[in-house]
Amino acid sequence: MITDERTLVERCLAGDRRAQEVFYRRFAPAGLAICRRYASDRDEVMALLNGGMMKVFSKLDQFRWEGSLEGWVKRLVFNAAIDQFRKHKKRPTMEIVDWDRPTDDTATHSLYAEDLCKLIDLLPETSKEVFWLFAVEGYNHAEIAGRLNFSEGNSRWHLNKARQILREKLQTNPFKSNRYAG
Repeated sequence: MITDERTLVERCLAGDRRAQEVFYRRFAPAGLAICRRYASDRDEVMALLNGGMMKVFSKLDQFRWEGSLEGWVKRLVFNAAIDQFRKHKKRPTMEIVDWDRPTDDTATHSLYAEDLCKLIDLLPETSKEVFWLFAVEGYNHAEIAGRLNFSEGNSRWHLNKARQILREKLQTNPFKSNRYAG
């Protein structure tokens, strides 16, 4: 088993099929987590992942070791997924499906997370996309603006709009008190 990332990349670039398999198995889970956020079924998720990983392998010689390899892979998989949606002129669904959720410690935690997901789903598409990228995926406004082809100010506006809508929804009667606090 190859543990050193530089050696793994060098062997992949040399055409070593076993090294390419090790690379795929090591980094596909990170890409899969991204693809699951933007597709509604497993077939579509796998198509996005495989397309993204093909892009990774085709550009592997361009990685400059200036950041983490996993972060670079995730960025390429994300960009490949967005390219697919642009190509087919549709927006990502950003649906959270049951098989994508981690196992929760308690049923109440699951219910609370489910309520939050339902509220996020009520957001306008672009605001929901920006909110998800910022709050869940951890992208900054410059990265979001670059990926969605608009200004950082527009990204900030959509994030603030999403927060405002969520705050208003949480102020409604069913959410005024934490019903799961015991």
